[in-house]
Amino acid sequence: MSRIGKQPVQLPKGVKASFASGSLLIEGVKGKLSLNIPKGVTLELSSDKVIVKRESEEKQIRSSHGTIRAIINNMVKGVVDGYKKELDIVGTGYKAMIKGTNLVLVMGFSHPVEIPVSKDLKVTVPNPNRVIVEGADRQKLGQFAAVLRKIYPPEPYKGKGIRYVGEEVKKKLGKALAK
Repeated sequence: MSRIGKQPVQLPKGVKASFASGSLLIEGVKGKLSLNIPKGVTLELSSDKVIVKRESEEKQIRSSHGTIRAIINNMVKGVVDGYKKELDIVGTGYKAMIKGTNLVLVMGFSHPVEIPVSKDLKVTVPNPNRVIVEGADRQKLGQFAAVLRKIYPPEPYKGKGIRYVGEEVKKKLGKALAK
């Protein structure tokens, strides 16, 4: 039995969960999230918790048991508190700005890079070198932050590029110093 999968997911006050036609819907202060439950995994809902159970011991069902429970737990945390990722832009002349519903990055390319922002994510630019992404869906938030970082990953010689706040870039010696 999965150690993670057998633990119930507690629903705090103000969070509602409903299960219909193979889809779980969780509603809270920060929004609504839904999840399609795969075959072989069942849910038991009560007023204050969700219990994930599996129907058989097949390898695929066993592996998705704990995963589904962890995703449901992340959904509950997302609709209560929300998630947040911060990215730093390092480099001379590199900056970010919001233009309508798009995030515009000036990264030293021949053109500015425009990225459309999903309506369930909130993107703010407190200063030109910092981008803050907030949202209830942890997967969408992480994917958006990864797409931003992939535009110009931090390079190891001068450290220029887009990086997560707190991420350390291991710098290499240049050709002149490496003997």
